[in-house]
Amino acid sequence: MGELVKAKLVLPDGSTFEGYSFGSREPISGEIVFSTGMVGYTESLTDPSYRGQLLALTYPMVGNYGVPDPNRLDEYGLKKGFESSQIQASALIVQEYSRSYSHWDAHMSLGDWLKQEGIPGLTGIDTRMLTKKLREEGSMLGRIEFENDPAPQPYADPNSRNLVAEVSTDKITVFGEGNPVKVIAVDCGIKNNIVRMLVAKGAEVTVVPWNHKFSSMLADYDGLFLSNGPGDPTRCTETIAELKKAIALEGDDMRPIFGICLGNQLLALAAGAESVKLPFGNRGQNQPVENVLTGDCYITPQNHGYAIDDATLP
Repeated sequence: MGELVKAKLVLPDGSTFEGYSFGSREPISGEIVFSTGMVGYTESLTDPSYRGQLLALTYPMVGNYGVPDPNRLDEYGLKKGFESSQIQASALIVQEYSRSYSHWDAHMSLGDWLKQEGIPGLTGIDTRMLTKKLREEGSMLGRIEFENDPAPQPYADPNSRNLVAEVSTDKITVFGEGNPVKVIAVDCGIKNNIVRMLVAKGAEVTVVPWNHKFSSMLADYDGLFLSNGPGDPTRCTETIAELKKAIALEGDDMRPIFGICLGNQLLALAAGAESVKLPFGNRGQNQPVENVLTGDCYITPQNHGYAIDDATLP
């Protein structure tokens, strides 16, 4: 099992949560967020929407089914079982890390994967108390310190950076080439499974960078899709400027536009609305949502720290 190294999560108000390291021993700081759900740590950790965040999981035991082979690709050349090409969260915080794992598709332990990618992991943390604190006081910054660290990391707010620019592609890639429906997908931090699902529905998906001049391409496509992504949507000024042009198209030049999470927020901002930072966001695979038109309730996966103030929608 190796030597247990003490580590702790420190908050700006002086609160300290002590535990042990099971990942990389790199001091780090970021925004602490919590996510609900019993499974899915490989997908959550590689979700670009978690960029710069210290991810605390509310489910008590984590790691018991290991991690699949990170080098295995699917038929589209995307990493199979993962939402991007690397771990995007800055750290993982759990109550109890399972040092033994068992699953037919497991290739390595969660701890070994974190070490391989240079991501800290903390176990032995009272995640229930941490979650209650975040629910009462809102998301806050935090830093992870290790035993015998020479100096603590300063608190750094990832939302002060353009996180979308950090996770977006820098090239144009086509998936499902030859499919009948042609869709432009603006990569603001797109998850691999979104590409898979669009292609499975019969779309030829042209993925473009977040700041690409996509409005001039729409005449050759059937629709425009805006992906999920991390951070403050107002920092995507170039995407919003292009969206304003797309919204202004009329007649035969008009195209349907749809977005998920940050993509939906960008569409609202382009229409003239304003965004707000949520106290602690909605993150997990089991968020209940009511359809106010029908009364139906859905259990949905969500991951966002910002929302649109509907009173500002034109």
